[in-house]
Amino acid sequence: MKIFDIDSPLMQALSKVADLVLLNLLTLACCLPVITIGPALTALNHMALKIARNEEVYIARGFFKSFKENFRQGVLIWLLFLALGAVLVCDYFILLDSKTRYASVMLVLVLVAAAFVIFTFLYTFPVLARFHNTIKATLKNAFMISVAQFPKTILMFVMYLIPVLVFLNFFQLIPFVLFFGLSVPAWGSAKLYNKFFKKLEDSYWERHKNDAGEEGQADEEEDVRIFRDELDETLQDRTHQ
Repeated sequence: MKIFDIDSPLMQALSKVADLVLLNLLTLACCLPVITIGPALTALNHMALKIARNEEVYIARGFFKSFKENFRQGVLIWLLFLALGAVLVCDYFILLDSKTRYASVMLVLVLVAAAFVIFTFLYTFPVLARFHNTIKATLKNAFMISVAQFPKTILMFVMYLIPVLVFLNFFQLIPFVLFFGLSVPAWGSAKLYNKFFKKLEDSYWERHKNDAGEEGQADEEEDVRIFRDELDETLQDRTHQ
């Protein structure tokens, strides 16, 4: 096989790098209005999972399709997390300067709550991208998955934290953050949760194959999301296995 053949490992690797760069730039552009960060992160995770599964992808088309489909829920969920984050940050600084007897205990509780919010946040947009559900159920499922996959959750957090630290401390490496700072952590995270998501998907289709048959299965070309308020029970089963 020639090194520059389209199917060669080198060309496949370069193609993936190009996809990740484009995905990162699209995500950053769609995050600029701030209020659209939720749909942008959903579309980012949607495409990152496809790349992790080595599916044929058309980055721009798939990104904007997911962005549009998840716009309303993505915005509402993002605003909810933004409000929670603001409350927790305010509580932290208030307690930090507080001289009350139980301030240190309350400060620890705030930090624990913040950790759970962050861990839930890491999975919320991947869950929203892949599973059709209500906002309440999406958040609940994201939290349950973050607990069930706790070691991987920590790794995901570290992967997203590294670009932030690089951006703040190494000015000369900022271009790498602009090209890969979101897409690479999202792709790496997708590699981590892919097996768990696949088990949930297989479990769903196994339960519904008799009712749905071939026509009820998701059409990959249409990127149809699966589950509708049913992931909770399936997830409970998977977390105990």
